[in-house]
Amino acid sequence: MRCPFCSHEETQVVETRESDEGDVVRRRRRCQSCDKRFTTYERAEIAMPHVVKKDGTRAEFDPSKIRASMSLALRKRPVSVEQIDAAMERIQDKLLNSGTKEVPSTRLGEYVMRELKRIDKVAYVRFASVYRSFEDVDEFRQLIRDI
Repeated sequence: MRCPFCSHEETQVVETRESDEGDVVRRRRRCQSCDKRFTTYERAEIAMPHVVKKDGTRAEFDPSKIRASMSLALRKRPVSVEQIDAAMERIQDKLLNSGTKEVPSTRLGEYVMRELKRIDKVAYVRFASVYRSFEDVDEFRQLIRDI
């Protein structure tokens, strides 16, 4: 680690502590040259897969877009913020555990539908009706029969 004061390349770790959650490591370091101390933080770098849209373009995964879609479907429904947070966490865990660098937007939509079906059937129907863009009433009836 290079010293931020004198740019010397050799520093010594004086103290190491983990955060209470265990997701960050704090290190106090001392420069071998100028003897000044500084702090560094280490945390895992987690790369979410990119989303491949229907038209073939790629975009970074944006959890706020998923949350906005879910919130719109859940509007005026008796679902807590904690339930939405838990659903978001499950979706992100699926993406991380998939081990892929890219995920089709259709799969992401299916993950959202699965979570909405789990927490609120009305929100599921709302989301599915827009997401699947039904062409006729029979498709919509079939969706409702399925749940």
